[in-house]
Amino acid sequence: MAKLHFISDMSKQIVLFPQKIDEKIAEDAPVRVLDRLIDCIDLSCFYKLYHELGRSPYHPRVMLKAVLFAYMNNIYSCRKIENSLCRDIHFMWLTGCAYPDHKTINSFRNRVKKEINQIFTQTVLLLADKGLVSLDVEYVDGTKIESKANKYTFVWKGSVEKNRAKLQSKIKVLLSQIDDVIAQDQHQMDDSVSFTADQLGAWASELRTSLSQEPEGTTKEAKQARKHKEKQLKELEKHKEKLEEYDAHLATMGERHSYSKTDKDATFMRMKEDAMNNGQTKPGYNLQIGTENQFITDFAMFPNPTDTLTLIPFAKSYFERYGRYPGEVSADAGYGSEENYRFMEEHGIEAYVKYNYFHKEQHKAFKKDIFRQENMPYNKEGDYFVCPMGQHLTKIKERRSKTDSGYQSRLHIYEAQDCEGCPLRSQCTKKEKGNRQIRVNHRLQEYKRRARERLTSERGLLHRSRRPIEPEAVFGQMKQDMHYKRFRHFGKDKVTMDFAFFAIAFNIKKLAYKRIKQAV
Repeated sequence: MAKLHFISDMSKQIVLFPQKIDEKIAEDAPVRVLDRLIDCIDLSCFYKLYHELGRSPYHPRVMLKAVLFAYMNNIYSCRKIENSLCRDIHFMWLTGCAYPDHKTINSFRNRVKKEINQIFTQTVLLLADKGLVSLDVEYVDGTKIESKANKYTFVWKGSVEKNRAKLQSKIKVLLSQIDDVIAQDQHQMDDSVSFTADQLGAWASELRTSLSQEPEGTTKEAKQARKHKEKQLKELEKHKEKLEEYDAHLATMGERHSYSKTDKDATFMRMKEDAMNNGQTKPGYNLQIGTENQFITDFAMFPNPTDTLTLIPFAKSYFERYGRYPGEVSADAGYGSEENYRFMEEHGIEAYVKYNYFHKEQHKAFKKDIFRQENMPYNKEGDYFVCPMGQHLTKIKERRSKTDSGYQSRLHIYEAQDCEGCPLRSQCTKKEKGNRQIRVNHRLQEYKRRARERLTSERGLLHRSRRPIEPEAVFGQMKQDMHYKRFRHFGKDKVTMDFAFFAIAFNIKKLAYKRIKQAV
């Protein structure tokens, strides 16, 4: 029988000269791309966060590389990053066998939560120097990401305002019963004026002083009267505390309609990931990103459930980051508003942005519908529309409306002269009585006309074909491939910090795989 031969078991032997870790890592490995790119980054904004005295900390460049490489490998927990630093050969090579614990890693992320945004900007500028992005074109889209907060911690603005109004009525009734002086001051106030917590506090203090100066009653009636006043005082103080609570809720909410008690920056909104399929709202953030060649070039968090009001502040964040606006912006119909079109035109941005009826207008049924306002002939000099029966629809009034951001738009209302007895009435309008009316925003109609010309041009067709594979593809890779579906921090500042780390890691990972494909 032949003798078996094995390679010697050296697992428990002390090696005088250990093997080089570098030999085990491929030349085109993503960890090498990360290492070279971060070495080119200026970290002076990090250095000012450290003190000269005390124990020497880990170098911020080492910590940054470790966190970013963890994010590139879908590792977002500090404890899992700590374990990887001890077990993964790529982490060991990248950090020089440094082993910071999970507390140190978490402290580093919180320490640089503002400055990490500058590092993201530097990485994008490095990509621009390499010709991977031009920063002249931006594809914009948004997605809602759930907050770490519990979904049953909601505070609704409508409910708070309703309960606050009820409390005001209770306070008014109570003050009319408490004391002659307080009742007199209360009656002098206008019924429309609401009470404040400071007023209730002053009146409670006045009533307490009055009670302390009163002599102790000897009769049963006097003792009962004093107890009644003490009970009223406690009720007044209770109303004061409740009013302070409602005012605090409204102050925290601001212009929003809801917020979460555990994450006060999160707003309740409907998510696409609806496991129960019942449309239940969850606390979250509206994440807006700008992409080019599937690299993330800008990002921002908003409390707005819809995208319409996010475009202008998002464009301003791009300007703050790079010192200029993009030359071209492509977005879907959720961003097509008069306010957004006007902003982009005033700042020299070519808006390849759809509006709500853009695709519907391309259908033959829409174009052949002679009863639609868009298809009615308009006489600009006479300022009237002509209906299918030849009647003139003249302007009868004008209305102004204001958006949540404060932008004012002008709406013109036109009415036909006489629709009685018209044979086309049933097809023209659903009104059984009165004349046909149409509402027209002329400025918005002009912006839509220009947008339609751009979108149907050769350049517009290119952007329309690329937009679904730009931010949509990034969202798909982010949520499905990298499992980044829910934030792991409370508060907008920490959520923004966490996504900044993710965005840097995403871009470096994308760069590494592009290099591998080019080599093949």
